[in-house]
Amino acid sequence: MTLEATRTLGRTGVPLTPLTLGAMNFGGAQEEAESIRIIHAALDAGINAVDTADVYTQGRSEEVVGKAIKDRRDDLFLATKFHGQIGDNPLHKGNSRRWITQAVEDSLRRLGTDRIDLYQAHRPDPHTDLLETLQTLNDLIRAGKIRYYGTSVFPAHQLVEAHWLAEKHGLIAPHSEQLPYSLLIRTVEREVFPVVQKYGVGVISYGPLAAGWLSGKYRVGGPQPESARAGLIPGRFDVDAPQNERKLAAADALATLAEDHGLTLVDLAIAFALGHPAISSVIIGPRTQEHLDAYLKAADVTLSDEVLDRIDAIVAPGTHFLERDTGRDTPSLQPSALRRARG
Repeated sequence: MTLEATRTLGRTGVPLTPLTLGAMNFGGAQEEAESIRIIHAALDAGINAVDTADVYTQGRSEEVVGKAIKDRRDDLFLATKFHGQIGDNPLHKGNSRRWITQAVEDSLRRLGTDRIDLYQAHRPDPHTDLLETLQTLNDLIRAGKIRYYGTSVFPAHQLVEAHWLAEKHGLIAPHSEQLPYSLLIRTVEREVFPVVQKYGVGVISYGPLAAGWLSGKYRVGGPQPESARAGLIPGRFDVDAPQNERKLAAADALATLAEDHGLTLVDLAIAFALGHPAISSVIIGPRTQEHLDAYLKAADVTLSDEVLDRIDAIVAPGTHFLERDTGRDTPSLQPSALRRARG
């Protein structure tokens, strides 16, 4: 199957394929040659967007992507991110002008390119004035170092603030928002999707398989699936943990629903994420050719209203099971002292 660029990134007019290749898995344990082979296979299949970040394997992901796209740079939409700490120096992180202007040069060098198509703030920075971040990114657009800029996992109120600040100060507003969205993580339907649709912001969603919970391996009464994530964060993936009981039941019910309609759970998950009108493209992170082929197949699936209604009955719109799954670190909730009045 070959994908075609049938969507656009928000108000930019940039054509995107329904699937974007996520590069978080590249540059780590997986051999470089195999990573490059998967990248080439995805591009050969028609995928025209690649998303990475400087913090992914501390720059190695960007280096691998740079090698893979060396002769194909003009044929793809290249996205990366800043914010996470690079190395041990606490100055090498955040959304300040000081760090962004250094981080973009480092990313350009690692990617082997003279421009980044989409440069994204990987997370909000409570220690930096949002206006400073917007002004710096506007300066990078004027300098030709980036074409567009966006945010990632920003709450609705900060997305509104960004557009208000841009209008007030004569700046270009953010073009995109990257966020987690899946059958099990639907929180953004409540407030974020209405905001991005109002302002013409393109959404590039990630985690359509909910970190593996929608791979088809998580079933009620089944064994604990083995995964690198489960080893690193056992509480989030332990099928016997009380906090995961409802989530496991939902994953199992969704797998049964997929089977009832002759689909795999991967088919159902990818098709669901692609089906929301706010979505410009869905990030996939294949580690093997088998994974890539399954994602490509799923991109061609359309869900009926009947199936969507049954999904809503299993996981209510606008909800999630674990706060950790939303990708947020909400400053107003941590530490607990911030939400407890003192006499």
